[in-house]
Amino acid sequence: MSKLLTERLALLSQPEHLHVLGEGLRGIERETLRVRQDDGALSLRPHPVALGATLTHPEITTDYAEALLEFITPALPDISAALERLDQVHRFVHANLGEEMLWSQSMPGELPSEEAIPIAWYGTSHIGMIKHVYRRGLALRYGKTMQCIAGIHYNFSLSPEVWKIISKAEGRRGDAQYLQSESYVALIRNFHRFSWLLMYLFGASPAIPRSFLRGAPHTLETLSDDTLYLPYATSLRMSDLGYQNNAQDGLVPPYNTLLEYMRSLSKAVRKPYPPYEAIGTQKNGEWVQINTNVLQIENEFYATIRPKQVIRSGERAVEALCARGVQYIEVRCMDVNPFDPLGISLETARFLDVFLTYCALQDSPLTSEAEGSINQANFSATVREGRRPGLQLQRGDAQVSLQAWGLDLIAAMEPVAALLDQQHGGSAHRDSLAVQKARLDNPDLTPSAQVLKAMTAHGNSYLRFGLAQSQQLAQQFRDRPLSAEQTQSFTAAAHKSLQEQSTIEQQQSGDFDSFIQDYRSRTSEQLCCDE
Repeated sequence: MSKLLTERLALLSQPEHLHVLGEGLRGIERETLRVRQDDGALSLRPHPVALGATLTHPEITTDYAEALLEFITPALPDISAALERLDQVHRFVHANLGEEMLWSQSMPGELPSEEAIPIAWYGTSHIGMIKHVYRRGLALRYGKTMQCIAGIHYNFSLSPEVWKIISKAEGRRGDAQYLQSESYVALIRNFHRFSWLLMYLFGASPAIPRSFLRGAPHTLETLSDDTLYLPYATSLRMSDLGYQNNAQDGLVPPYNTLLEYMRSLSKAVRKPYPPYEAIGTQKNGEWVQINTNVLQIENEFYATIRPKQVIRSGERAVEALCARGVQYIEVRCMDVNPFDPLGISLETARFLDVFLTYCALQDSPLTSEAEGSINQANFSATVREGRRPGLQLQRGDAQVSLQAWGLDLIAAMEPVAALLDQQHGGSAHRDSLAVQKARLDNPDLTPSAQVLKAMTAHGNSYLRFGLAQSQQLAQQFRDRPLSAEQTQSFTAAAHKSLQEQSTIEQQQSGDFDSFIQDYRSRTSEQLCCDE
C-alpha cells in the first residue's frame, strides 16, 4: 500500500472525519430493451403511455432506441437504497408492459431490419425534438443496431468534505471547486489504469447473436448456428464490436486536468468531419443531425468513465463543467448481468464503491499518451480474452499475469474496504472483495464463464438463453407486485410527467430552426474551456 493511501485512510478514519465517508452519493442508470415476451424480438411499439413521458419523467425514460428503456435511480448515500428503488421501478414497469418484457442481456436479441428499428421520440417541443434529431444523427453515423446495446451506468461521488479534509491536510492550493474537480480527474486516471479488472470480474457478454453483425466481417468463432463468441471473452459489448466510432480515435487523449478534457470535447463538437458533412444537417426539409462535426454534442463521446455535473434545463455538458466543476463520476463500462434481476447486484455495487474509493485515494501520477495506449491495450485484451490462462498485461515496463495483478489490486483495496465497513457497519465491502478474489483464483466463477455455461442448456444459442432468462426474471417481478400505495405513487408520477411535457409543448415560443442554431452556437469561443 502506498504511503499516500496509508496517510489518507488514517486521516479519514479519525473519529471526527469518519462520518463523511457515508455522505457521498450513489446512483444507477440501467438500460434494458422492451421485447416481445413470446419470442424476445424487439418491440416496435411506442413507449407505453402508462410509464409516463420520457422527456420529463425523472426515473423512467429511453436512451437511443424507442424500445431501449433507461431507469434512473435517485442519488442516495447508500447504494442499497438506490437498488431498492430500482427494484420498485422494475416491478411497476413489468405491471404495465402487457405482452412485452425486459431483455436480460447487454447485447440485443432478435432485431428487425435497420430501417424498422424506431428511434426514441420525446414529443414535439424544441427540447424534445433536439433529443430526437440527435438520435437521428446517431443512426446515420453508426447504424440503429448499435443503439440497441444496453449497459449499467454507475454514478459515484464522495462528499465534498472528503476533498476539503484531504486538501487541507496535504496543503493543496486552490478553491474548493478546483480541488474537487482535479481530485475526480485523478480518480479517472487511476480508473483507466485498473478498469480492465472490472471487465474480467463483471463482463457478461462473451457471445452475441450472429444476426447482430448483419453480415459484416468479424474474427469471432462459431458457437452454434445462431451464435458467435470468443472462448475467453468477458465483454464483447466493450470490444470493437460494440458502440465504437473511428471518427473519435484520439479525440480525447489522456488528460491530466479538467481543462484539458473540456477543451478536447469542445473542439470535437466544432471540428468538421467530411463524411458527416456529405450527409448534411437536413434532408427534405427535416433535420437529420444536429451538426456535421465529429461530435453532435458532448455525450456522443464514448468513454468508459466521465466526469459529470448535474445539467440544468437547456444547458450543455461542458457548460455545466465549466461553470460548476465536477460533481460526480459516471462509470459506463459495466455489462448488464443477466443473472441479476436488476442487472447489477448489491454485492457488485459494494465492490464498485471500494474500487472507486481506492482510485480516488491512491497515488495518481500524471498520465501520457504512451500510458494511455498501454491502458487501452490492457482493457482490450481483457474484454476479448480475459479468461485465457496465463494472459499477460502490461504493468509499467513489465509483463504480469492478469490474475497476479488482479490479486495485488484486491490486496491493496482491503484497507479501503475495511474503512468503508468501519463507517457503514458490518462486513459487506470486505465480503465483496472475497467474492472477487475467488473469481481471480477461478475464472469459471466469472459472469462471462457462467453465461457460456448456462447457454449449454439451450443448445449454445444466445437467443434461446436470453429468451429463457428474460422470461424467468420477468415472472419474478410480476410475482412481486407493488403495494396499492406504491402503484398509486408511480402512476401519479407518470401522469405528472405527461402533463409537464404537454405544458412545455404548449408554452414554447419561436421555431425549431432558431432553437437548434442557438444550441449549436453555445459550443463557440465563449465557453470558459476554449483556448
